[in-house]
Amino acid sequence: MRTTKAARLLAAGAAVTALTLLSACGGGSGDRESEALGTKAPVRPQVKKPQVNVLPGMPPVEDPTDLYAADRPNRLSPVVKDFPTRVYVPNTNSDTVTVIDPATYRVVETIKVGRQPQHVVPSWDLKTLWVNNDLGNSLTPIDPRTGKAGAPVDVHDPYNLYFTPDGRYAVVMASMDRQLVFRDAHTMKVVKAVPVSCYGVNHADFSIDGRYFIVSCEFSGEILKVDTAGMKVVAQEKLPLRGAMPQDVKISPDGKLFYIADMMAHGVWILDGDRFTRPRFLATGKGAHGLYVSRDSREMYISNRGEGTISVFDFAQDRLTRKWHLPGGGSPDMGGVSADGKVLWLSGRYNSEVYAIDTRTGAQLARIKVGSGPHGLAVYPQPGRYSLGHTGIFR
Repeated sequence: MRTTKAARLLAAGAAVTALTLLSACGGGSGDRESEALGTKAPVRPQVKKPQVNVLPGMPPVEDPTDLYAADRPNRLSPVVKDFPTRVYVPNTNSDTVTVIDPATYRVVETIKVGRQPQHVVPSWDLKTLWVNNDLGNSLTPIDPRTGKAGAPVDVHDPYNLYFTPDGRYAVVMASMDRQLVFRDAHTMKVVKAVPVSCYGVNHADFSIDGRYFIVSCEFSGEILKVDTAGMKVVAQEKLPLRGAMPQDVKISPDGKLFYIADMMAHGVWILDGDRFTRPRFLATGKGAHGLYVSRDSREMYISNRGEGTISVFDFAQDRLTRKWHLPGGGSPDMGGVSADGKVLWLSGRYNSEVYAIDTRTGAQLARIKVGSGPHGLAVYPQPGRYSLGHTGIFR
């Protein structure tokens, strides 16, 4: 009996406590009822972005919807954050590299290099700038920390230079030799020379997973698809225009399309790289040449060398939205975007000058005299984790 009575007293006390707690809720009882009925919005689980099955050894893709996510304004790698900001301009006819301080628009140095320098190329590890001395059959290394040039390295016919996404190999665009030459990314020793049947290999960009890259062949109007790991051409296509001269190549932020500038078609070919079917065409301007993605990944700047203009392409809208005209004309060629994304730098190939262009308004900020035949200039440093080559393709 004592045990039963005690149990009843405990139960009664619990009931009183429960009633007290309910009454303390006051007018909020309706909310409690709603919660009990399950009408409160559930906590949404975090959705993980799909992972990309990348080339072994390649850094993971940060954002599969935007390959340039690591290239946001001033997002500099620890490797380059203390490097002085400079614009390096290879002058093909002067055999020099002009160095510009972009803060003052003044030439601060002129470096003597090998014969016919074509492009200044950041290395995969971001530590070196390689000057491609095409007819000099050499690469001149520049230390971007000090701005000093080192001893040239023997490399035959280096018209342009790229790096595989895993950082293992340099890929030399040996235009006149009609080869893609895979070399050790550090020593530049030949690993494999791949003959090609097209003429004038010159520019490239890599797929989202790094497993293949698209190459333009300037003199035969063709494009190639190359297996990165296999080091072999797996597809080849003639562009559907007689006299086509494809130039720069750039992949879309979502990795689905490749854009290929064509200086004779006066526009850009748009290619599905995976399917490698017939590309469609977008007219941009006379002598379309260089392609550069904005720091927010929304736009692409297209230099039209033959008419002194820059077309602005909107990726989401899939159309041109603006065209900027250089005052008095010019020959805008190759270049890059400043680390903060505010200035587009382009060489004036036939005018011995360099242009600084405001990316918000298209206004010319400066026109700087350099050597003869300025070509593939590099703005450095730029944001990104690693470089795929050319004048700065960063991921």
